Amino acid sequence: MELDPVTVVTLLTAAALAGWVDAVVGGGGLLLLPALLVAAPGIPPATALGTNKLAAIAGTSTAAVTFARRTKIDWAVAGPAAALAVVCAGLGAALAGAVPPSAYRPVVLVVLVSVALFVVLRPALGVLAVPQRRTRPRVVVAVLVAGVGIAAYDGLIGPGTGTFLVLAFTALVGADFLHGSAMAKVVNAGTNAGALAVFAVTGHVWWLLGAAMAVCNIAGASVGARMALRRGSGFVRVVLLVVVLALVAKLGYDQWVAGSAAAGGVEATGADLT
Repeated sequence: MELDPVTVVTLLTAAALAGWVDAVVGGGGLLLLPALLVAAPGIPPATALGTNKLAAIAGTSTAAVTFARRTKIDWAVAGPAAALAVVCAGLGAALAGAVPPSAYRPVVLVVLVSVALFVVLRPALGVLAVPQRRTRPRVVVAVLVAGVGIAAYDGLIGPGTGTFLVLAFTALVGADFLHGSAMAKVVNAGTNAGALAVFAVTGHVWWLLGAAMAVCNIAGASVGARMALRRGSGFVRVVLLVVVLALVAKLGYDQWVAGSAAAGGVEATGADLT
């Protein structure tokens, strides 16, 4: 499939913006996946996911390195979670396309609304670290939630993974939003690596376009990580809320469109039968 120059520039711009969002709080797939599907309407969903992963792994890795150089990362949590994430995201990617969006969209929508309410109603969440929450059982739960559950979701669906990771580390082991975001980048790099490997083996990656988007994603991620480090947890919290609300709006719209289409299909079927 050939893309015109305007479309390519649009996708490269979306990749840079997605890198910035991913570096700060996650959720860059909210920008890049729809951009790919709209700009290249004939692209298979699995290929859109695979090409997005090629761009995303460059950005998340850049952000992870930037955070690691400038802030402390809890490697006892992030390390094992990242290792598990490579495998579990790969398993999720292997199932991509087998599960229809209608099966998961309502569940994710409810979770996101709950997350938004949780963050709004608890303004102190993530502003300061709560080290007393970091007990051994909570560390185990955080590793499993991030490295298994959220990683499988990233391979299977994708958008919002970084956001879920930040919230998991904040709520479960008491990290503030800044350090939770730093840990999330390490794990997100693992999920992207696992999913990309599967998509590459199955031929679902546009390498040339993905490589160009990766360069732009790195640029956006570098700027985003530095802004997050400079402005702190309060800035990350604001961006987190914006991204979560945007995800809710996007999934809500998709659910409404799917419901309308289904209703139209039922009406059409009834008309045919008469």
